[in-house]
Amino acid sequence: MRQVSQSYRTGKLALVDTATPRAPAGGVLVDTTVSLISAGTERAIVDMARKNLLVKAKDRPDLVAKVLDKAKREGVLSAFDAVRTKLDNPIPLGYSLAGRVAEVGAGAPGFARGDRVACAGAGFANHAEVNAVPLNLVVRVPDGVTDEEASFVTVGAIALHGVRLARPTLGASVVVIGLGLLGQITVQLLAAHGCDVIGVDLDPAKVERAKARGAVAGVVPSSDDPVEVVRAFTGGIGADAVVVTASSPTNEPLVTAGEVARDRARVVAVGVMPIEVPRKTYYDKELELVVSRSYGPGRHDPAYEERGHDYPIGYVRWTERRNFEAVLRAIETKRLDVLSLVTHRFPFEDALDAYAVVTGERPEPHLGVLLTYPERAARPAAAAEVRSEHVRRDRSTLGVAMVGTGAFASGVLLPALAKIPGAKLVATVSGRGLSARHAADRFGAEHVLSDIDAALALPAVDAVMIATRHSSHAAQAAKALAAGRDVFLEKPAAIDEAQLATLAEAVAGARGRLQVGFNRRFAPFAVAVRDAFSGRRAGLVMVARINAGRVADTSWLADAAESGGRIVGEGCHFVDLMSYWAGSSPVRVSAHGLGAEGAYRRDDNVIATLTFADGSVGTLIYTAMGDPSVPKESYEVFCEGKIARLNDWRALSLTERGKTRTTRALRADKGHAAQLAAFVRACNTGGSSPIPWASIEATTRATFAIERARLENVSVEL
Repeated sequence: MRQVSQSYRTGKLALVDTATPRAPAGGVLVDTTVSLISAGTERAIVDMARKNLLVKAKDRPDLVAKVLDKAKREGVLSAFDAVRTKLDNPIPLGYSLAGRVAEVGAGAPGFARGDRVACAGAGFANHAEVNAVPLNLVVRVPDGVTDEEASFVTVGAIALHGVRLARPTLGASVVVIGLGLLGQITVQLLAAHGCDVIGVDLDPAKVERAKARGAVAGVVPSSDDPVEVVRAFTGGIGADAVVVTASSPTNEPLVTAGEVARDRARVVAVGVMPIEVPRKTYYDKELELVVSRSYGPGRHDPAYEERGHDYPIGYVRWTERRNFEAVLRAIETKRLDVLSLVTHRFPFEDALDAYAVVTGERPEPHLGVLLTYPERAARPAAAAEVRSEHVRRDRSTLGVAMVGTGAFASGVLLPALAKIPGAKLVATVSGRGLSARHAADRFGAEHVLSDIDAALALPAVDAVMIATRHSSHAAQAAKALAAGRDVFLEKPAAIDEAQLATLAEAVAGARGRLQVGFNRRFAPFAVAVRDAFSGRRAGLVMVARINAGRVADTSWLADAAESGGRIVGEGCHFVDLMSYWAGSSPVRVSAHGLGAEGAYRRDDNVIATLTFADGSVGTLIYTAMGDPSVPKESYEVFCEGKIARLNDWRALSLTERGKTRTTRALRADKGHAAQLAAFVRACNTGGSSPIPWASIEATTRATFAIERARLENVSVEL
């Protein structure tokens, strides 16, 4: 299929070929018929991408601070690589469309193949021939609404939520500042509420259009004084509410809003602008300023948008999905006219011409710009799962499929793989497609696919690398092993005992090898620590202090059902590292969690003690409470009069007999390249996995035990 993409580094737009996504669990696969280019929002995105790096940095000082912090901890070279990877990632454009359901995923009730639907959401309702859309971002289209009208669903919901925040009442006077596409819809919705609407815009044509669609008056600031016009139409009172739908590089719209508002009025900021409030005006009138969060309640909540958790209607009447339905109902009942706002229609293959209009490269007055899509051909039946034994044809080169092409895969794993002789990237696999296309182009893969079954159907694929979300690791690895492939699986191996049992069964019956991405044991400094204590007779005393940092509650990493929790999902790294140093597996675990009283999750702050089979003892201090400027990882190992101290993989100190030798590195090396080289070497030579399954299983079980010990306040024997 084809999709509109933009490079964030250069700003270049392209119509790219990529894999057709698969129907998502809890969602539907939609063949797009019409999509709407948002002249305001999308132009801002395109313009930002086209700015030089210094301007981008100025606009996002928060990201600059993160880069500087990473440079301090891991070195300038590591920070540079991270920035380059981020800039290279393509941006999917679009967030409002109409189409027909092509497939219904599991857990998506209420939809059937062929249903006409409207879809919303950046990253989901893209300018693409096919889109995978979660349940709460798709609604059925009434029979009386055309596909072109339905494609306005997202912009309509943004306007409607802004109107709801203004609390309109019959007879209220409301000023709308900015009469672009969003402002024109806002005017109509306010008029439908029985409000007297006054439109303000620099363009006289837009003001006249608003007056033709329900505004009682209009203001062009270059020729009229907004304050005087509003006073005249409100009997000297001022506006009861002001909705700012303009996008501006300055706070001028907020200044005007304060001047035209009455005493104790409400100002709603819908457009993009600096929130710099002129205090005197807003203080003197005691104005209320509300910043609208686009579509309505549920926006930016992954539990709602991605996982389909609805809000009870008795508590949240107008969620974003119910706003979508209300917009379509307003169109159906003729209270909202969007077709009159359409100024341009382009066939999808001419999408770049459409953006030339929106960005002003082709100067033409415009409001609603639509992309129309050709009818999709019928899809072939889904291929059966591959279960036949794979026969490797070439022992000199390992053909690899990369399943999951997110930031870590594209920024760490694939660059490392590309430098390894004897390995070739054959295919990239992603459920959404665009990231897989970009990774394939960057690293030379021939195939871009949407699911692991398609990769396993390729005879050239000898090994599968899996870097998807944690909850899918075990099942995908088991499937690849059953198909006779070698598997490199990013950590964790599994997030619960049932998944671990499934994976263990697959490993036991497989000819291929499994390696889990416990990369730290392959780091040069980790090897040096182990070598420093070779020949010891006593057990080690090990301390791992991890300044992990907070994870936003909205992140999938905070959802244990997807990530396994922070100890299972990330703490496994440090358990494995201590097991590597001890040369044995954990046999006993105790743990304590803290921090809930200070607004931290208890699984964010854990102290665990592990006893190993050789008598070594390790303490894992994993906390989200620290200052992020302090190194994330710090280790100390003690044994027989010797101490090793390792700081963030940049400096290793060995102290013995009063003398300290310190080795420093220009960049943090956590062993990612070495682990992949070891995996490829084992696959090509027929050797065993660089990490034995018994060690992987023991580490994974130890993380489960830490969670149990923390929750039940008991010591757990393994």
